[in-house]
Amino acid sequence: MEESADSTEYTGKGMLWSLNQRLDQSMDAEAGSIPGMEARKSMSALVVLRFAFQSLGVVYGDLGTSPLYVFHNTFPDGIDGKDDLLGVLSLIIYSLTLIPLIKYTFIVMRANDNGEGGTFALYSLICRHAKVNMIPNQHPTDQQLTTYSCKTLDSKSWAGKTKMWLEANTYHQNLLVILVLIGTSMVIGDGILTPAISVLSSVGGIKVNHPHISNDWVVAIASVILVGLFTLQRFGTDKVSWVFAPTVLIWFLTIGCIGVYNIVKHDPSVFRAFSPYCIFRYFINTKKKGWASLGGVVLSITGTEALYADLGHFSASSVQVAFTFLVFPCLLATYMGQAAYLMKHHNQVYAAFYKSIPDSVYWPVFIVATIAAVIGSQATISATFSVIKQAVALGCFPRVKIVHTSKKISGQVYIPEINWILMVLCLVITAGFRKTVQIGNAYGEQFLSDEPKKLKQTKFGSVCR
Repeated sequence: MEESADSTEYTGKGMLWSLNQRLDQSMDAEAGSIPGMEARKSMSALVVLRFAFQSLGVVYGDLGTSPLYVFHNTFPDGIDGKDDLLGVLSLIIYSLTLIPLIKYTFIVMRANDNGEGGTFALYSLICRHAKVNMIPNQHPTDQQLTTYSCKTLDSKSWAGKTKMWLEANTYHQNLLVILVLIGTSMVIGDGILTPAISVLSSVGGIKVNHPHISNDWVVAIASVILVGLFTLQRFGTDKVSWVFAPTVLIWFLTIGCIGVYNIVKHDPSVFRAFSPYCIFRYFINTKKKGWASLGGVVLSITGTEALYADLGHFSASSVQVAFTFLVFPCLLATYMGQAAYLMKHHNQVYAAFYKSIPDSVYWPVFIVATIAAVIGSQATISATFSVIKQAVALGCFPRVKIVHTSKKISGQVYIPEINWILMVLCLVITAGFRKTVQIGNAYGEQFLSDEPKKLKQTKFGSVCR
């Protein structure tokens, strides 16, 4: 009898352990119980490539449409000289290299909460490995779950000291919660500003070849497109990504090829921008004006936070593959191509992207740009759904209806109330600002405010993993 009891206990524990392995989605226990739920930790190369392709239609649209308005917002008063242009291009190159490529793609991705990304996912991760007591955690039974497993930290290490610093003072814990809430609010603000500036910028391309068209028509067309975009959200990330991904792929290949064409045709000397000395010389020459232009430069990396916040919709490896081998090279090519064109056409910075397009392919590229800009908004919309879902799970947001739109990926969600609120706010922003420069200023300031908060939380979260 005693042996039988031990056997039963062991079997029960084994069954529980197996169940925990299958439901290793810390913030989506209910979704994890769906039969056929995707096992993220055992993805084949084919599945990774499939997700990498789908991620193009959701994750990278915002980052990919930034070339539409970066140079215009950086030089609202025109370009003073070639050295200034090279300095800004150098800033863009190193911003793309240091933040999206190195920081997010290869460092922040490691600090995921069992496949979930975003500010609250990091906070949940910290709460399970440090006794901050802002949410229920550190229950004895949690130690039996694979989700809560973590190696013991050396008290003399940086991570160990940070953990003790957090646990020692309630003020530090409250400060962490405030930073999390502010950072999340900034991501949601990004979800409001991104659709407005992206769609307005693309539709504004009509006025390049038809300057007589009233700005009222541009705003009206942009508003109609925004309504259509938010209406599509109810179909879910999986269906939306399959529809959007081919267009975004064509978009990246198009801007990459046009960028190479402009470099070869206009001014190959833009490769000098790879020298950091160009940045130093730019700030020496422009002084205060140069620092003020950073609000425009930072627009080149807006949407970067979506790489992490949208992680729950796909996987870390798929996001890394897509960005490293397609998105990053094409973005470098298009920014360098625009800079090469502006070397000879300083006075056309107000529409640098559209003016740099060869006449023979202008209208096809314009159509693709408009569609891509609409799709570009998808990244921050999906990110907003993810962070709201996480906030609800941690009791930091009022309960809302969360619809899981995939039978395989628990992170793919749709929140109707948030979707329609975002739509209304985007329409208000579009009709209120009417021009991308004003939205761009608000966008750049909001994005700069969001970055330090994520970096501060990531340092400890990545070590815990």
